[in-house]
Amino acid sequence: MNIALIAHDRKKDEMVNFIIAYESAFTGHKLYATGTTGQRIMDSTSLVIHRFMSGPLGGDQQIGALVAQNEMDLIIFLRDPLMAQPHEPDITALLRLCDVMGIPLATNVATAELLVRALQRGDFAWRELVHKYKPGEA
Repeated sequence: MNIALIAHDRKKDEMVNFIIAYESAFTGHKLYATGTTGQRIMDSTSLVIHRFMSGPLGGDQQIGALVAQNEMDLIIFLRDPLMAQPHEPDITALLRLCDVMGIPLATNVATAELLVRALQRGDFAWRELVHKYKPGEA
């Protein structure tokens, strides 16, 4: 599965700790992240992550492009709801794309844990069907 990991600045420690706790669940999947988040995770784990630009410099949009092409299966985006973000339109666009494409998206650790536990159980097999029959194709 293709999994994206994004965290706002005040959520990066929380993301790193979450990934450390569930590192074995992410092993064997193709991982993507925005710049600093990806580097911090790689510095703290043995996971290999394809890093995009930082969110404000277009990383959210790069991940959004994969969502639009139905090439992303799961996103964990630990957002800071109490801090205004300079790239808020990009964030909103990414969230909207996830809704349009039916991509599971966690924006807090509680939901992320539910999704990762489902991943561990193999509950995302339905995504393989989506890859075979992309939305909008006959």
